[in-house]
Formats: sequence, structure tokens, C-alpha cells
Amino acid sequence: MSRNFDVIVVGSGIAGLSFALQVASAGRSVAILTKKNRADSNTNYAQGGIACVTAQNDDFKSHLKDTLEAGDGLCDAVSVEEIINEGPARVKELIEIGVHFSQLEDGSPSLGREGGHSRRRVLHVQDITGKAIESALLRATARNNHITVLEHFFAIDLITQNKLTKSGFAVRNDGDGVIGLYALDVLKGRVEVFRAPVVMLTTGGLGQVYQFTTNPDIATGDGIAMAYRAGVEVANMEFVQFHPTSLYSSTNDRFLISEAVRGEGAILRNADRRPFMKHHHPLADLAPRDIVARAIDSEMKQSGARHLWLDITGHPEEVLQSRFPNIFEVCARHGINMATDLIPVVPAAHYLCGGVRTNLSAETSLPGLYACGEVACTGLHGANRLASNSLLEAVVMAHRGSLAVTDYLKKHQPESVALPEWVDGDAEDSDERVVLSHNWDELRRTMWDYVGIVRTTKRLERARARIQNLRNEIYDYYWNFKVEPRLLELRNLIEVADLIVQCALRRKESRGLHYTLDYPEKLPEATNTTVLKREL
Repeated sequence: MSRNFDVIVVGSGIAGLSFALQVASAGRSVAILTKKNRADSNTNYAQGGIACVTAQNDDFKSHLKDTLEAGDGLCDAVSVEEIINEGPARVKELIEIGVHFSQLEDGSPSLGREGGHSRRRVLHVQDITGKAIESALLRATARNNHITVLEHFFAIDLITQNKLTKSGFAVRNDGDGVIGLYALDVLKGRVEVFRAPVVMLTTGGLGQVYQFTTNPDIATGDGIAMAYRAGVEVANMEFVQFHPTSLYSSTNDRFLISEAVRGEGAILRNADRRPFMKHHHPLADLAPRDIVARAIDSEMKQSGARHLWLDITGHPEEVLQSRFPNIFEVCARHGINMATDLIPVVPAAHYLCGGVRTNLSAETSLPGLYACGEVACTGLHGANRLASNSLLEAVVMAHRGSLAVTDYLKKHQPESVALPEWVDGDAEDSDERVVLSHNWDELRRTMWDYVGIVRTTKRLERARARIQNLRNEIYDYYWNFKVEPRLLELRNLIEVADLIVQCALRRKESRGLHYTLDYPEKLPEATNTTVLKREL
């Protein structure tokens, strides 16, 4: 038996919820699958805000220019222009569903400035913008009778027409296309079959592939791995953005210190408490993230320091508490008063600029499969994302995807053929969890040590050899044992780790977020790095 819907959305962040609301408004049945609680998403951790042209002294050309410069020659100019131009309309929709962006005393928007931006254009809700947007979207979805939210359902793999053909099942239509997916009901421990002619991937990023990340535990690259296994094109996986300023702690926990803090005047200082960013870029502390992260990495290696310092002590305590209440509270829990103390910071894996390749309608190369948000590669970010362009991309592409899906559904109905049930392995091994835990740690250390901010060909080759060994071990468990969330996440992390290394080895230059000592210069022409899964 299968559950039947018009559309299945995998993920419950800003992209997935926005898309679901708009498709459901056309009367379509939508299931949102989220592997944990519905509020668990990367969106909830977005502090800075959403970049959008709203001020009179700002314009689309300026935002376009800033985005293209940050993207280091690899942005798709058409994607950048269209997404930026649609921003104000999508922001208006967020306001209409109950997002209250911070305002100045005169009622005008309080606009922040972040690295790479030439103007103040970042709309925010103090320093909890993502959480505020997520809450408003969840309230709206709860009121919509066409949307079913299924918590603790872990999407495993897509079911496509080609897979049915190879399994001996009859299909009505020629060619390939999505007809459903398998998902693990985590609480009941059983795999269910979902039937739908459309699947939208909005699973966020893959920060957990690295030892240190600002991402939540759920960011394990699930959507990218699913799409890749289904034969969908993946692009530019080498461009992993390391946020320059995460809070350093001896317990290895990483908490994001928003770029907006530097936008309000914070200064980076080295181990000797001296400013250093002016030696690395004309914009100094407001340089693009890739430059700031490499500068911090260089300063730390030269001095042997375990962290550097962020200084915003020139601001009154009440001002900092009002503008950055969440950051102020977290720092206070670590014994740091932002108004009087320097904040210890280090880089941490933060955002993927590549992903599942889509067009400007969120369509992938597989009919019926769509992708939106961090999981997707639209061409907006190029080789390095401009700060706060991610939430902008999510809402714009969710809207565009909803239009495309509504049109697609007029021509495609759910397949009536029987879908194969899931078959679990039945082997038992008391060491399974020990092996999973060990391999998880080994993978993340390998990626941090060999595929980090600065790379070499030898390091990348070493990483790939280790990843292949881990893949062999994990797939033995996957095929022979009963699936469970930790195993599924590790399987996906190994898949995306290999994709990152594959793409990094193919790029024989240093561009944006990919910096290699073997090829320190940029090539004359910027090209995308694309990967397709070889036939099994």
C-alpha cells in the first residue's frame, strides 16, 4: 500500500514551506516530510536576514553587482538578475503572512549591512530572522487543509519510472520521471511508500560532513544524495562556504556569530589583538566571506592560535542586547559580555553554493523532480554566496517552482501501477552502532583536515581514498541491515563528501570558495563543475 499525494515536499525550511503553501493554494494535496520536528531546519538558524532592495538609496544594479563580485565570475547573470528583481514581491508576501521585520523609530525598515554588500539592504528580525520566518510559515501551513505535515519521516530514495522498468514493473509512459519515494517512519521503524508525480527537495545543506559547522544536526546532504542516486545532475559541490566567525569553545560546539555584527562595526583582531583585515582586502572586515575565512585561517596558522578575536566593544550594552539579543545571550552563557569582552571566533562549515542543478523554475533534469533552497544550484551564488542572498533565493525560487509544478500537474497524474514495497535486510550485528559512530567521526575529520578552506591535490586524493573505504563499509550495513536514521544520514554524507572531492579535483584553479595551493591562479574562463552518477 502507498500514500498518495499530488506533491511531496522533502524538508520544512523556508523553501519547502513557502512552496507548499503556494501549491496548496491551488487546491493540490501536499505532504511535507521532515525527518525530525517540523521546526527543525537550517532556516531556524539563519541570523542575519534576507537581502532585498527596499531602500531609496539602493537599486537592483547595485545588488546585482555585489552578487556577481562575490560569486567570482561563476554566477549566472540571468539567474542573479531575475531573483534579485523578484525579491521585493516575495518579501511583501512574507510580511502578509505575519513576518514582522525590525523597524527604526520612524517606522522604516531597519536594514543591516553584511560582507560584500555596498549598501544597507538586509531585512532582519533582530538576530533571529530565520526563526521568525519559519514560525510565520508554520502557522500558515497549519491553517491549510491541503497540507499534511509528517514529522519524523526520513526520505530514503526516489522511485522513478526507469527503476520500475528495470524491476520488471509495467509503466504507462515512456521515458523517466518521478512517481514517488520511500520514507522511513522513524518512530515506528518501518519504511513506507509514497506515490506522487511531483517531489520537491528542500532539504537544506550538508554542514555535518565537516567536523566543525554552524549547521544543525539535520544538515546531512540528504536531498543532494537522493537526486544524485536517481541520476540527476549535481554541480559545483567544491564551493563550500566556511563562515568566518563562529564562536570558539573548548567543547567544539560552534555557534554562528552573524556577519551582521561586523556590519555594525565589529573588527577582527589577531592573536596579538591587532586588526588585520585591511591587509587582505579593501573592504577590510566587510570583505566577502571566502576572503575573510582564508585570512583568518592564514593568521591562525602563522601564529599557531586556536582562535582569533571579534571586537565590538565600542557599542553600548543596551544597543547590542537590542540588535543581537540571541547572540548576546549565547555569548553571556559562555562568560562573554559583547560590550566589554572580545569574542573568540574560528571559521566553520556553513553553506553549500553548489547542489542539485535546476533552472529558474526549480526543475531538475528528472521530470517531476524539483529542488529549491540550499539543496539546489541555480547559478545565483556562483563560487561564493553573497551574505543573506540565501533566504532571498529560497522564497523567489519557491514561488517560481510552485508555478511550474501547478502547470506540470495539469499534464501528469499519479501512476496507477503498483509500486514495489521496501525490503529490509535481516542481519544482526551488535557492533553496528559502534561502527556507524566511528565512521561518522572519521568522515568528518577527513573532510575537515583534507577538504577544508585551503586544499591540495594530494590532500584531496587522500580524502577520496578514505571516503571510498567508508563507503564500502557503510553500504555493507545498508544492504544487509534494517535501516535507521543514523545509517541513512551517514550513507548520504559519504555520498556528498565524495561529490565535493570529485568536483574539487576537477577544478584546476582557485576561484571563490575553492582555494588550492597547486593551482593558485584563476583560469581565464569560469565554468561549472558538473557530475552525473554512472549507470549502476
